[in-house]
Amino acid sequence: MATTGGAVINAVLSGADLVYIALIVPTYGFSLYARPETKDVPSLKGKVVGVMTKGASSDHGLIALLRHNHLTPGQDVKFLYLGGVREALAALERGIVSAAVLSAPTTLLARRLGFKEVVNIATLNLPYVHNGLVTRRVMTRQQPERIKSFLRAYMASVKVSNEDPETSKPALGRFLATNDAAVIDEAYQTFRGIFPKVPYITEDNIRAVLNVADHPKAATADPKEFFDNHFLKELEDSGFVQELYGRR
Repeated sequence: MATTGGAVINAVLSGADLVYIALIVPTYGFSLYARPETKDVPSLKGKVVGVMTKGASSDHGLIALLRHNHLTPGQDVKFLYLGGVREALAALERGIVSAAVLSAPTTLLARRLGFKEVVNIATLNLPYVHNGLVTRRVMTRQQPERIKSFLRAYMASVKVSNEDPETSKPALGRFLATNDAAVIDEAYQTFRGIFPKVPYITEDNIRAVLNVADHPKAATADPKEFFDNHFLKELEDSGFVQELYGRR
C-alpha cells in the first residue's frame, strides 16, 4: 500500500492494476506564493509559475486554480516544472518564476524570505485527491483482512493527528528531520482537521482529477473505476468508527 496523489489516475488509465481505498487529503493542500508584483491570481496572466512535477498534485492544483479564475493554463500562464518544492521556492527567490505552488512547511520558509501568500488553494474547497491510500487490485481480493487492519490503524492515527498535538508534533519533526518548532507547527496546522474521520472517496474527487489530467483516456473514463470504498463501509458498519470516537 502507498500514499499518493492524483498521479495514480494516469497510471490506471495506462493499465496499472491500482485502486484507491481511502482518501487522506480531499482537496489541494497547496498555497500560491508570489513576488511583490503579483497581487492576485488574475495578475499572473503572461507570467511563469513554478510547479513541482508535471502530472502530480501541484500541477493539477495550479490548473484548477487558474481555471477557477478564468485563466487558461499553458496559454495565459506558463508552467515551469522544477522537480520539488524547495526547487520551486529557489526559483521564486531568484526571480526565475513570478509565483510558485508550495506546500507546508516550505510555505513558512517562503514567508521568512519575504514572499506573500496569494491564495491558500485548500480554502477554495475544490474536490481532489491530494493524497490517497492506494493498493493493487489483486491485493483487495487476496488479502482483504490485511487491508482492513491497515485502515483501522490509519483511522486511529487520524484521530491522534487531529486531537493530540503533543504526540503528533514530535512524530512530524522526526519525519521532517527538523527541530524547528515553527516549521513543525506550520506543517501541523496546515493539515490538522483536513483529514476525513472516515476517509471515503467520492466520484467528485476522482472526476476532479480526470478533469485536469492530460491522459487521452481521461475524458471518457468512469470515476467509479478508480476507487473501492467497501472496506471502509465494512469497518463503519462494524461499529469501529463509533467506538474509536466514543472513547474518552
